[in-house]
Amino acid sequence: MEVQDIAKLAVEALEDIKGKDIIELDTTNLTSLFQRMIVCTGDSNRQVKALANSVSVALKEAGVELVGTEGEQSGEWVLVDAGDVVVHVMLPAVRDYYDLEALWGGEKPSFVPPGGKPWKAV
Repeated sequence: MEVQDIAKLAVEALEDIKGKDIIELDTTNLTSLFQRMIVCTGDSNRQVKALANSVSVALKEAGVELVGTEGEQSGEWVLVDAGDVVVHVMLPAVRDYYDLEALWGGEKPSFVPPGGKPWKAV
């Protein structure tokens, strides 16, 4: 199954459970870890868990092998890792705080704090 098909299936699963502010980011040129990142907001812990579960079930039914899921216990931020497609489902406050769209929205993260010096891992 193509990456675009997996991402489309994940977005449809989120829409079925009334996920809000769904965005899909193409990260192909930003990292080799995955090709698409999908971010979605849920109104409550229960809805966040239901949204992530909907994605997991839809992808498994389509024969997509999941690498794993994280965060189901609290339901504040649940990550569904399908290899080349990573889905983040978050409560509004968590999404605002981490702002993944700005971090991954077209530029590689620089990891330079304001007024700080650039650094590299050796």
